[in-house]
Amino acid sequence: MPRQNRKLLQQRKEVVQRYVRLRMHRKAIHLGRVIARKLSRPRLLWSERKRKKALVFALKTCAIEAARSRRLGFEASTTVLNLALFFLIAERDIQAVKVDALTHPDPWQRSLAARLMLLTIHELNLDKAAGHSLRQALDDGKVPDDLRKAVTDAMRVIRKAQDRAQRQFAYLRNATIAHRDPDAIRQYRDITDIDGLEVTKIAVDFYAGTAQFMAVLPKLLTYLGTLPGLTSQMTSQMKRRS
Repeated sequence: MPRQNRKLLQQRKEVVQRYVRLRMHRKAIHLGRVIARKLSRPRLLWSERKRKKALVFALKTCAIEAARSRRLGFEASTTVLNLALFFLIAERDIQAVKVDALTHPDPWQRSLAARLMLLTIHELNLDKAAGHSLRQALDDGKVPDDLRKAVTDAMRVIRKAQDRAQRQFAYLRNATIAHRDPDAIRQYRDITDIDGLEVTKIAVDFYAGTAQFMAVLPKLLTYLGTLPGLTSQMTSQMKRRS
């Protein structure tokens, strides 16, 4: 005969106790996360104000210098400044939604912010922005080996963060923000289950790489702006055009 379903209080005492403990544990975790988000949100918003101000200033400065370098015809310097601007734009996009991904009270808003961060990192075309053109710029300016190594190390950290995002979150990127899964039930489940903290960890790795690149940028631009650096750039450009 089929087994009849019994109500919770009709189960054995140890079963009821185990169920209650499990429910209380889940509620405690949920409550702890709600409190943590509420407490950390104003602190994070305050701490990000300084970072936002610095990013906005760096973006404007870099854009002006990149345009000036292009206007003057120094291709190597323009390539380096363009790459810096490329990374700063992505970093600014991530910075604009990072706090929401971690602490926004609306879970859908948290998910959307996390998905935008993921899409930004996932879609960076590093080969076009920092592939042959960067190597050509370093060659044209006859950049010393120590500066080349510093640039290469920074690019390796950035690529590692992107590779991790592409490996770990390729499905979520395709299913929930880039192309959208036609199975709406599965798409909804994926959107509501996304872990904003894990996405933010990858963003932190991306920040580490861009910070390394921006740290070496002044030295690199200073060298390219010296007489030997400018002469090397113009000589290389003239040889390619002849």
